[in-house]
Amino acid sequence: MTHTIRGATSVSVDRALRRLVVPVIVALSMVAAGEDASAQKVERSGKEVVETSCFACHGSGANGAPRIGDKQAWAKRTTQGLTSLTASALKGIRQMPPHGGNPGLTDTEIERAITYMVNQSGGNWTEPISRTAQLPDRTGEQIVQARCIKCHETGEGGAPKIGDRTAWIPRIKQGLDVVVRSAIKGHGGMPARGGQADITDTEMRSAVIYMFNKGSAAAANVATATPVGPPSRSDDLHKVVGGTSIDLGVVAADTIRAAHPQPDAESTMHGGIPSGKGYYHVNVSLHDVVTHAEIKDAEVEVSIANPSTGSETKKLEPMAIRNTLSYGNYFRMPAKDPYSITVQIRRPSGPQVIEAKFAFRHD
Repeated sequence: MTHTIRGATSVSVDRALRRLVVPVIVALSMVAAGEDASAQKVERSGKEVVETSCFACHGSGANGAPRIGDKQAWAKRTTQGLTSLTASALKGIRQMPPHGGNPGLTDTEIERAITYMVNQSGGNWTEPISRTAQLPDRTGEQIVQARCIKCHETGEGGAPKIGDRTAWIPRIKQGLDVVVRSAIKGHGGMPARGGQADITDTEMRSAVIYMFNKGSAAAANVATATPVGPPSRSDDLHKVVGGTSIDLGVVAADTIRAAHPQPDAESTMHGGIPSGKGYYHVNVSLHDVVTHAEIKDAEVEVSIANPSTGSETKKLEPMAIRNTLSYGNYFRMPAKDPYSITVQIRRPSGPQVIEAKFAFRHD
């Protein structure tokens, strides 16, 4: 695929996109200095609470407490449900004092302790999550290995195999959001959220991106042995910020249309090349400056504004061209006046948000 872009003749779109880049500035989301220390407390597991506060009575059945492991004694109580049992434990019941005699226990810790004792006595309850601490999302790889691999490793039931881009590209070209929504709601033989209800929307998105990006073993070996990335430059079109090498490119939709008159993977990405004048393809490439590895698990959002045309915000979709992954989408940018472009990059591995604001003008 070749284009003429900013005076460069017969340059591959991959190289052209890399040349049309701008600086990106990192903005870190920091925890407020005055955050309440109690919110930082790590709540204990049910087992920990039972061992320190409940076992004295529930370990032996002293004072009429249902003994841990006594299925008959706990069977009657499990029919009441966790909410009812928790309410009794919080208020105290018969010879059991409120909070089991430990007022420092949170409601969640009480619920976890009850759940643990139920499960040790023949139950199969799920331990409650924290109501105060925000748990980090699991990575796409963790979700895939725990759930998705059961079908996507072998292609069972028509599921696209992990790393099989021939199978994934026709799906991704509809738009990443469409694929993620389909996985969340379920379709065909795939249940909603892959049959695991606690997978968050963000985790589902990361899992889809992971399965699309996962390369062959040979490709992984090559990347490990001879890491490659964008060349080091000091021009205004490239910067390294916060350990991340960021490149942004803009290519006219007409240029891509001329190079791809027939339907193929590149002409159909993002739902196809938009018709009409003034449309441009915006592309962001991300690399780790230490390993030179592509950053494949990011969520990239771009806002483009102009005084005469207004503003437009879109999520960029993962796109693979010649085994190189980047993020892109089409925007309408018909005016010759400078555009203000804001790029936000989020990764599931941390709360930091990389944000860039810069000006762009058509030649």
